[in-house]
Amino acid sequence: MTTALPRFTLKHALTALLVVTLWGLNFVVIKFGLRGVPPLLMGALRFCLVAFPAILFLPRPKIPLKLLLGYAATISLGQFAFLFTAMAVGMPAGLASLVLQSQAFFTVMLSALTLKDKLYIQNLLGMAIAGIGLVVLGSASLHASAHPVPMAGLALTLCAALSWASGNVFNKKIGPTNVLSLVAWSALVPILPFFALSYLFEGGDAIVYSLQHFNLTSALAIVYLAVAATLIGYTLWGKLLGSLPTHMVAPLTLMVPIVGLSSAWLILGEALSQQQMTGAVIVMSGLLINVFGGRILGAMLPGLR
Repeated sequence: MTTALPRFTLKHALTALLVVTLWGLNFVVIKFGLRGVPPLLMGALRFCLVAFPAILFLPRPKIPLKLLLGYAATISLGQFAFLFTAMAVGMPAGLASLVLQSQAFFTVMLSALTLKDKLYIQNLLGMAIAGIGLVVLGSASLHASAHPVPMAGLALTLCAALSWASGNVFNKKIGPTNVLSLVAWSALVPILPFFALSYLFEGGDAIVYSLQHFNLTSALAIVYLAVAATLIGYTLWGKLLGSLPTHMVAPLTLMVPIVGLSSAWLILGEALSQQQMTGAVIVMSGLLINVFGGRILGAMLPGLR
């Protein structure tokens, strides 16, 4: 007797749409927040708001401390220190939402190296195609006149993707746990490092000035990043993962760059050049092959992946 697979209901679809929208708009919100607060200070304030007062109501996740610290250092500190800085030096919001999804390939590679997960044909093909797309995007930075992609911003965004992927590996090692508790308690770890990095790279005067001239736009941006994108987004995402098979949920993240690129165009006026659009399409094609290539190959060539 076979067990029926869970159905993807209208409630699941609406939940997924909400999460994808919250995460896609996240990049435009970061741009607004950076207008009044330097990137590393914004990271510190964001995680202060994530951790407090949430840890007063949520139990500490029952996982080894070294895994909690590893998860926080990579997926929280590393990812957002690099991402916020990348966008502060000029990485367009829409393209940041796309390039950050290269975390999928880094996750596959790191899992193969550290967890001995198997690499499949679609993973290698997807990585190769996405790599070509990134080269096209990088080349576009040398020629675009309207919204150029700074090489430093592109490199920092890739570092953010690598940090996210490293956090995914720690997440695999952690195993099943309360997602909201993990997010809230891990948010404690990067607060002091973010403040220290802000003081070191942005300077005490910039911190004081930003806090003295803290405006409503920056405040709303940080609230959005902490509450909407992090606490609400990760909680709903965790519920989706808990009620549906991973293979039904994971591909939904491919919609995040679509929301990110669209919202950046509509709100920030980030129109892509033809070469940038070509690079973006190639990267997205690589992501799609990485996620769905196994099913296509399995249907066409049974037994080969």
